[in-house]
Amino acid sequence: MNETIIQVRNFKAAYEGRTVLDGLNFEVRRGEVFVILGGSGCGKSTLLKHMIGLYPPAAGEILIKGKDIAHAEGEERRAILREFGVMYQSGALFGSLSLLENVRMPLEEFTSLPREAMNLIAHMKLALVGLGEFCGYMPSEISGGMQKRAAIARAMALDPELLFLDEPSAGLDPITSAELDELIVRLSRSLKITFVVVTHELASIYAIAGRVIMLDKRTKGIVAEGRPDELRDRSENPWVRQFFNREAKAPA
Repeated sequence: MNETIIQVRNFKAAYEGRTVLDGLNFEVRRGEVFVILGGSGCGKSTLLKHMIGLYPPAAGEILIKGKDIAHAEGEERRAILREFGVMYQSGALFGSLSLLENVRMPLEEFTSLPREAMNLIAHMKLALVGLGEFCGYMPSEISGGMQKRAAIARAMALDPELLFLDEPSAGLDPITSAELDELIVRLSRSLKITFVVVTHELASIYAIAGRVIMLDKRTKGIVAEGRPDELRDRSENPWVRQFFNREAKAPA
């Protein structure tokens, strides 16, 4: 549990000369559910996009299992990308493909397995998230919560030990959101998957997070790190306590 799987060192993100995040340093440990949180516009999704290699940092390093994703090229970069899966906020399923075909896509792209084997693996991944009986359904035929589950199944297609989830509870009702939280915890415990989750949903944070970092758009950095209950009860930063206690006004 103490082994580091991601290292972010002196990270800076900037767009068109405007600094969004600066001076970030943190680690993600193998097997934990690590949550990136903060208020709207603080840079949560920006950080995630850099961590999965969509954008290069303006400065600093992002190391996944010791390899710098921002500066890797060719086969080295391809190998790093295979180390993790991603679930985007909307699910990002292909509407013209069935759930099984959506989950099968990474296998078609990265393996040379026979079609029967790919179908079997895709079915198994859907069964892991409770959708084994929905393989032939189209994304438009299932609920938003089921689409998120299917997206997680696709992210697991290549058996990565690291999953990135962007706002998994967004747009879901409280019951469906709680069920998704339970799925994340179960997959983490049973498959030893490391999760990096971006969210601002307090109920989900308390349900799934082993450790969190809190970003602040005013300082463009990390203002808190630790267990959510500890930050709620013992943080010396009034704004941090305000966030975790869901208070409209900072305490005096």
